[in-house]
Order: sequence, then structure tokens, then C-alpha cells
Amino acid sequence: MACYAISTVSFGRASGLAPTMASVVPAIIVGGGRVGQALQSMGGGKDVMVRRGEAVPLDFPGPILVCTRNDDLDAVLDATPRPRWSDLVFFQNGMLEPWLESKGLVDADQVLAYFAVSKLGEPPTDGKTDMNPEGLTAAFGKWASAVATRLHSGGLSCKVLDKESFQKQMLEKLIWISAFMLVGARHPGATMGAVEKEYRSEVGRLIQELAAATTAENKLVFEPAMEDRLCAYSRAVAHFPTAVKEFKWRNGWFYSLTQKAIAEGRPDPCPLHTTWLKELKII
Repeated sequence: MACYAISTVSFGRASGLAPTMASVVPAIIVGGGRVGQALQSMGGGKDVMVRRGEAVPLDFPGPILVCTRNDDLDAVLDATPRPRWSDLVFFQNGMLEPWLESKGLVDADQVLAYFAVSKLGEPPTDGKTDMNPEGLTAAFGKWASAVATRLHSGGLSCKVLDKESFQKQMLEKLIWISAFMLVGARHPGATMGAVEKEYRSEVGRLIQELAAATTAENKLVFEPAMEDRLCAYSRAVAHFPTAVKEFKWRNGWFYSLTQKAIAEGRPDPCPLHTTWLKELKII
């Protein structure tokens, strides 16, 4: 049996809500990187940290906060006793639904983390924008309220959503990261802020294309002014670098819509996206 570190990390508090350590539900945190350690700092010293190669304990109650890279998710499941799968809470970016469905986890808890931890040990910065000053971070599932309480204790915003509302916001964030990263990759050295300021027409066209394809695929309607919201968030994280990463989990989902349409003899729903992926030799 692996040894588990039960401790807290001392961070400065982000401005905002007052700490409420007593009401934070102790959790198992899988992944000791920037986000994992930030979450642990909000737990009052009662959390269990599980690192690479360690097993998730069966008898420690509460949520299991998964803060690993997407490509490590299979290993996380292998390390988690099946009776505890219903307690998993996924903090990953990107499109998880096909993977979750393949594992029988269609109703798994998820968190859209619109906060950033620049360096290990630094306090997280909330992703509040001039269009959404209340914050954008959202949680869904049975442990959603416990996650929100934990984040509030660290001065971060978090709203609890039903599944349909969460799915809309998840897809909107997927469009954001896929569009801004791809446009940025076309202009080496461009930050998120540069894409929003200098290449707004390019990213705007791509956002519209990906949103239309997503709407057609999922039969949902996004709230108005998506482009403005996504550009506002990019201004809030203007210093972030851009690169097409984790293709399978991000741009790869949109390319799968392209492949599906072509195989069925239909027009490419994302022609601009496909053209730019080919331009950068990503496909």
C-alpha cells in the first residue's frame, strides 16, 4: 500500500470570499501539480494527495479530485477502486465526453476551471472578465457543491450547474481553447492577448465556424455574444502563450466532425479549421 501525504500547502489567498475551512469536505486529490496543490491548500490539512504510481484509497470518503493531464486519465481509473468511480471529479480541459462514455462514466462530475496557477506554489488567479465579473468557473455532479465550497474558501468563484447548462459552458470553453490556440499557432509567439487584439477577425471567423458545427452536432443553442465572452476571457489571460496541444481532447474533436461528414459524403462543417490544421501540418 502506498503512503499518502496528508498535509496542506501554504498559499497566499486570492482576493474575494473569506475562507471557510471548517465547511470544506476533505478530498482525495489525484495529481500534485499546480492545480492539485492549489486545491490542497484550500482543504485545511485534511486531504489525501495521491501522486503518480500510487493507488487511490478505498476507505477515504469524499470526492476524488482528478487534476492530471488528460492522457493520464486511463492510469487514474486503473488506480481507483471501481466502487469509488462515482466519486471522481474531473478538472481537465477539453472534450471528455467520448472518453467518459467509453468508461461508463456518462454522468461523472466535472469542473470547468476558469482559474490559473502560474507557478507551483503560487495562489490561483480567478478568471473573472469584464463581461462576467461574477466568474466563469462551474461544477456539475453530486460533489459540485463541495467543490464550490472549496473554491470559495480559496477566494475563487464557482457556480453549480445542471448537466445541460454545464455542457453548454464546457463546449463554449472547448471552442475558446481550440480557436485561440490554433490562430495563435499561425502567428508564432502570439499570446492569447495578441490573438484577441491583433487577429480578432481570424479568431472570430473560427469561433463562428466551430460554434455552428457544435450546434449542429449537439442540437443546442448557445447564449448570444459568445465571441465577445471568449475574447473577454482571453483579455483576462492575455499573457498565456498559444500552441495546439492535447489535439485528441481539443481540436481533434472538431476534426472528428470533419472526418464523419466527409465519410458520409457531406461538406466539411469546419473547413477553415481543417485548412489551418493542414497549413500547420497538424493533420
